[in-house]
Amino acid sequence: DNMYRAVLVAAVIGYASAFTAPVLPSTHAVGRTNAMSGMRMQAKSKAIPFLDAPPALSESMPGYVGFDPLWVSSMLPDAGYVKFLQEAEIKHGRVAMLAAAGAIVQDIFTFPGVKSVIGDVKMTSVHDKFLSMEAGSGKGDMAAMHQLLLWLGLLEIATSVAIIQSFKGETSRGPGEFGFDPLNFGKGNSA
Repeated sequence: DNMYRAVLVAAVIGYASAFTAPVLPSTHAVGRTNAMSGMRMQAKSKAIPFLDAPPALSESMPGYVGFDPLWVSSMLPDAGYVKFLQEAEIKHGRVAMLAAAGAIVQDIFTFPGVKSVIGDVKMTSVHDKFLSMEAGSGKGDMAAMHQLLLWLGLLEIATSVAIIQSFKGETSRGPGEFGFDPLNFGKGNSA
């Protein structure tokens, strides 16, 4: 019973202390007021207006809105790391868009031969079905997940040269720009 009262009193005191007025600086500290008058306000972030804009991010970056609430960019040793992170973000965004498009296409259209391999399994169960086919056959003749790992690994290796050049600042290409545009969607794009 005494423990309950002690916890209740501590909680009420903690709650009440939130409503106390902040302590104002003393007028007797002359050196401190001089130092404070020489300070400048830092620009505010456009994405989160009550936070300061991250100083390590350049406003000339495509899509810049000042979003780095943890100031990760300020902890990095140089600007090459920021380009690397931009590259990774663009790549993951593209993969996510392809995955979403694939999920929609799978429910709308059935490719020839799919029903003979996986039946009428829906998207959420396809991964488990492939794994059971690999484990159940004993021969490993399907190896669908292994093929995904192989081809995606080769794609990562093929693009790593351009990413390393961007990381070192040896190229003028922007993050995510590999010059691959067979349908000319980016034709006349000024960005």
